[in-house]
Amino acid sequence: MHVFLLSPASCAGTRAQQLINSRTSPLTAQLANGGAPLGEVFTFMSSLYFRGKLAYATRFGRAYVITPGRGLLPADVLIRVDDLRKMAGVPVDEAVPAFREPLVRDAVALARGIGSDDRVVLLGSVATDKYVGPLLDVFGDRLYFPATFAGRGDMSRGGLLLRCARSGAPLDYVPVRGAVRHGPKPPKLPRLR
Repeated sequence: MHVFLLSPASCAGTRAQQLINSRTSPLTAQLANGGAPLGEVFTFMSSLYFRGKLAYATRFGRAYVITPGRGLLPADVLIRVDDLRKMAGVPVDEAVPAFREPLVRDAVALARGIGSDDRVVLLGSVATDKYVGPLLDVFGDRLYFPATFAGRGDMSRGGLLLRCARSGAPLDYVPVRGAVRHGPKPPKLPRLR
């Protein structure tokens, strides 16, 4: 089985503020009245990239979202406006205890609950250690990422993941530890017909 860890959307960015302050968005109404699914909220804030990660992860395994200050949460968990505001106040930075400690806590619990043959695959940038460092500390050689992510930008990754989810063809994964985490920019993806 594959367990996918989806890197977070920016909870303090322009799209998050639009969502929090909207008076007409159905998603804002959900956030204010009972909650909206985390995956939908992060998809709105991150657009193609998160939509691709979520579609891919739910097609090929189980999906958990890295959330600022909340650790790892299932993509279908309901969040409210206050939850989003709290996440906006926590920088995605391994040096910030409010981010690192919940992430490590939940990663340890996840590591205890998965089988020895299960793979943990990070769907996010591996170019920095902001979440890679804590995840490597917990999962070590069991932490993988799609090799084709190195050098590819967010929108390209999102498009690639959506195509793979639609076609049913998973990507190849390599261990994060010891991998080339920076690379030359790959060619653009061909246009979909």
